[in-house]
Amino acid sequence: MRRIVSVWLIDWPVTVRARSAGRLSPPDPSLDPAMPLALIRKTARGAMIHALNPAARAAGLRRGQTQADALAMIPTLACHPADPEADRRALEGLAVWAERWSPAVSVSASADGLDGICLDMTGAAHLFGGVAALPERIGARLAEAGIPARVAVAPTIGAAWALARHGDPERRTLSVDDDSLRDSLADLPVEALRIGADVVAEARRFGLKRIGDLYPMPRAGLARRFRDGDGVDLVRRLDQALGFCAEALVPVRAPPRYRVWEAHAEPLTDTDGIAARLPGLAADLVAALNRDSQGARTLTLNGFRTDGTVSGLSVRMGRADRDPVVWLRLFRERGLERIDPGFGIDALMLSADLTEPITDRQGEMEAQVVDDRAAALTPLIDRLSARLGERQVLRPEPVDSWIPERAERLRPALGTLPSLPDTGDGRRRPILMFDPPEPIEALAELPDGAPARFTWRRVSRRVRRADGPERLSPEWWRPRPDDRQARTRDYYCVEDDGGHRYWLFREGLYGREYAGHDDERAPSWWMHGMFA
Repeated sequence: MRRIVSVWLIDWPVTVRARSAGRLSPPDPSLDPAMPLALIRKTARGAMIHALNPAARAAGLRRGQTQADALAMIPTLACHPADPEADRRALEGLAVWAERWSPAVSVSASADGLDGICLDMTGAAHLFGGVAALPERIGARLAEAGIPARVAVAPTIGAAWALARHGDPERRTLSVDDDSLRDSLADLPVEALRIGADVVAEARRFGLKRIGDLYPMPRAGLARRFRDGDGVDLVRRLDQALGFCAEALVPVRAPPRYRVWEAHAEPLTDTDGIAARLPGLAADLVAALNRDSQGARTLTLNGFRTDGTVSGLSVRMGRADRDPVVWLRLFRERGLERIDPGFGIDALMLSADLTEPITDRQGEMEAQVVDDRAAALTPLIDRLSARLGERQVLRPEPVDSWIPERAERLRPALGTLPSLPDTGDGRRRPILMFDPPEPIEALAELPDGAPARFTWRRVSRRVRRADGPERLSPEWWRPRPDDRQARTRDYYCVEDDGGHRYWLFREGLYGREYAGHDDERAPSWWMHGMFA
C-alpha cells in the first residue's frame, strides 16, 4: 500500500523571512507576530501582496491585493519586498533535511507558489512509529524549528496534497487509508484537485463545488463540459487523487541507491561523536555494496541538525573502493570538523552517490605490472585531494597538438591515470620542459646543421653528440599571442661534454622562411627541455 506524506508550509515566504531576519541584531521589529506584515512583489499590474502573516489576514487583507489598497486599510502595515528565489532555495534545503525520513522528497506547488514538500513513505512508515505516528512526528519537528505546517498522509499524492491544504483546519495532522480515501475527499472544495482558477470558476458555474459532486458524473461528459481542454485536466486530477491514474513523485535530488543512516536519541554536539559513529555506518554500507559487487567512487556524510538544516561532507576516490579503513581515512583527511553540528545532530546518513562494479582480478601477470604501478598511486592521490582540495592536486593530460608546450594540460588528478602519449615514431620527450622555451645562442652549420656549441644561461657548452632534426610544422590556424608569424621548428637532442642531454630547436628555416632581408626575422635557437 502506497503512503504519501504531504507537508503544507503555511505562510512559507513569511517564515523564510522571519528565520533570516531573526539572525539580525537588533531584531527587526516587524517580526512581532502581533504586527501585520506583507511581502510585496512587483508585477505588470503594480505592487501586489505576495504573502501575509496571520495578523495581516485577521485584519482583512488577502493575497493578490494591491499594496496601495492594503495601506489604505492598515496604514501601519509593515511591507517588505518578496524574494521568491530565496523561498525556493530554502524550500529545497528543507526537502534535503526531510530526507531523514525518506530518500524520495519532492517540492510541491499550489496556485500561490511553492509552499510544501512531499515524501514517499511507502514501506518505511513503520520505522517511525507507523502511519498514525508519522505525521505527528514530522509536525512536531517542524514546530520545534518554528515552521508552521500541516501534515497529511494518504495513498496518493493528490489526496495528501488536498487534505493538507483543505482538510479540517482544526487538525494539524490528518491520515487516511484506501478504504476512507473517497469519503475523505468528497467534502473538500474542487480547488483541492490542483486545478487552475479558471477551471474552478467554471466548475462552480456548473454547480460543482465539492469533489464529491464530481463522483456521479460520467468522465466523458465531464470532460466535454469545459472548453480548451480544461475538462480533461480536471478529470485527470480527479483520477490521480482517487488512485485511478498514476502520478510520479520527482525528488529534489535523485536518491542514492546505497545509503545507511541512524537516528540518535541524544543529539551529537561535537566532531568526536560523529567520528565515533562513522565506522558503524561505513560497515553497514560496505555490506550493502558487497552484496551487489559494487564499490563507491563518491561518498557523502550528511548530518541532520535539530534546527532543520543539513551539514554534509563529501569525498571522492580515483577508483571504486569498498574498504571502510580507506573511507574513514579520507573523511579524516577531508576534515570531519567541517560538519557543523550547530545545536546538535540527531541523525547521520552515509550514502554512496557514485558506484561502479568491482570484479575479482586474476593474479599478477607481466602485462599488468604497469597498470598496477599506476593503481598504487591512487590512494595517495585520494588522500592529497581530500586534504588539499581537488583543484590543488593536478596531473598532465594529453592534448592533440604538434607543438610540445600545447600537447598537455593540467587537470584534477582524481580519476584514472592516463598512459603517456605515443609520438608515433618512437621519439622521446624530456621529463623537464620549459614553458616558455628559453633563448640560447648557438653555432651551427647552415642551413640545417645541428649546433656545434651553444650558450645557455651565460654558460657555453660544446656539443659532443646530436640527433635530429625532428621537424614540426607550425599550427597556422592558431595565431601566436604576440601576433608574430608562426614558423617551422627543427628539434635536436644534444649531449655536451659533461654528459648532460638537452632538447633544442631552431625556429625558422633558412631559404624558406628567411632570405636575409633586413625586414625579416632571422631564425633563432631555443632551449625547450632537459633529459634525466
